[in-house]
Amino acid sequence: SSIYKVNLLEKLLATTLAKISNFIPEAGIWMNTQRPEWNDANNALVGNGVSMVTLNYLRRFFGFFKSFISGSGFESVEISNELLEFFQKVNQTLADNQTLLSGKLTDTERKTVLDGLGIPGSDFRERIYKKGFSGRKSAISKEELLKFIDRCLEYFDHSIEATKRPDNLYHAYNLMTLKNDQEIQISYLPEMLEGQVAVLSAGYLSSESALNVLDNMKSSSLFREDQYSYTLYPNKELPRFTKKNNLPKEEILKSSLVSQLLEENVKDVIVKDVLGEYHFNGNFNNAKDLEAALDGLSEGPYAELVKKDRSFLLELFEKNFNHKAFTGRSGTFYGYEGLGSIYWHMVSKLSLAVQEVCLKGIEEKADPKIIGRLMDHYYEVNEGIGVHKSPELYGAFPIDPYSHTPATKGAQQPGMTGQVKEDILCRLGELGISVDKGMIHFNPVLLRRDEFLTSPGDFEYLDVKSEKRKVSLSESSLAFTYCQVPVVYQLADKEEVRVDLSDGSRQLFPNLELNEDISSKIFSRTGKIEKVMVSVKNNDTAA
Repeated sequence: SSIYKVNLLEKLLATTLAKISNFIPEAGIWMNTQRPEWNDANNALVGNGVSMVTLNYLRRFFGFFKSFISGSGFESVEISNELLEFFQKVNQTLADNQTLLSGKLTDTERKTVLDGLGIPGSDFRERIYKKGFSGRKSAISKEELLKFIDRCLEYFDHSIEATKRPDNLYHAYNLMTLKNDQEIQISYLPEMLEGQVAVLSAGYLSSESALNVLDNMKSSSLFREDQYSYTLYPNKELPRFTKKNNLPKEEILKSSLVSQLLEENVKDVIVKDVLGEYHFNGNFNNAKDLEAALDGLSEGPYAELVKKDRSFLLELFEKNFNHKAFTGRSGTFYGYEGLGSIYWHMVSKLSLAVQEVCLKGIEEKADPKIIGRLMDHYYEVNEGIGVHKSPELYGAFPIDPYSHTPATKGAQQPGMTGQVKEDILCRLGELGISVDKGMIHFNPVLLRRDEFLTSPGDFEYLDVKSEKRKVSLSESSLAFTYCQVPVVYQLADKEEVRVDLSDGSRQLFPNLELNEDISSKIFSRTGKIEKVMVSVKNNDTAA
């Protein structure tokens, strides 16, 4: 087989349509066995789980996707006929049911939408797996794409709002139950940190709504006072073995079948112990075992009773064990990212999400009091991370990244975890560096004044030739490297940027941004830029 080549738009559409074809309104992206998302501590949810986490990040992507398509110069692009058909059917389903978003969907309507999205997805997948692509392509217009994106955003926002909890937090993972092949019922799991990080990252919340989430997180059972940080899930006491598989006498004896079996001492389904307590057969692993036992009794004298009580017993079994809500180790372990554990990568993801919310509020000129409180949350989340703690409190070397901290121990599992990349991104955000249209911008609104030197010092670094260099720093300054070029921030009365070139010349920029030429020389590590001096107004940095 040869490589099938497509353009960027087709790749993006194939990826997003695969997720949207598993979209359940007011619940999230269905974690079925075709393309489940990865979550190590919740991996038992596959099949019944529905992820608002995935939906929130899909919403974030679509916000970018819209600006990307809007800013592109094309009027139409050709994509594979097979994908175009998939796209058109999904788009039509969303359009046909858009009026449902004016209120809460019924369980039947929810199933109708899922079928309208999922069947085209299944058809596309089966066609490509069996026959491959035909190679024929047709045009999709920019206007059609933008309408589709707006339509998806409306569905996503409706679902985010529908999964808001009474405590102003948001659901992370939900459960779906198929009823009579006609309805999809939704139930909810306890609050999870991952859900709050996802909704803060989605780009949906206003600054005030984001502040409500953060305020309520701080007062929720997710917050661990001893580590001044957040657990993945609330801690809880798991029931002892003797508390499991106990059935209320008044409920189980409603079954004529059970009464008859007990009277005849048949223990295929229900067992009565020496204390007079009732239990399902201890050999059952799941409801299929119960069904097999009932099938075994349905061909003899108990046939009519089995037919009458089958549904009742299956419902009682699920109600008692609630297997559908089994998440994996997040609901059964106390260590390894389990109950009561802080998972440091997620805390760093929270830090980055809160930073983005702060910067968005500043950009949109939100109420200064709200921005101030958002910034307080950002600094507090950072204070909970290991590098700011004593070894005694952290339980390890504070500068080392660790996987998690259980409720009963210090930090566990050292290693280069995913936490590191979020911390680097956060630091770049604090330093206020961004790139827009190929130009470097400086806006250190989150950088605290106490990071600036109180007395002169030297800054040592490796230049683009990996040679050791030194920059002398004055009071009220700080330095770092960007693409191995030293950047010096200096508190001053006015803002400007001075670029010292290696040939001895200088260039001045009246605003805190560089032009495309100088930025390109820095990115390319040409060695032509000696130093960048950024004069920052005193009131441009955080107190």
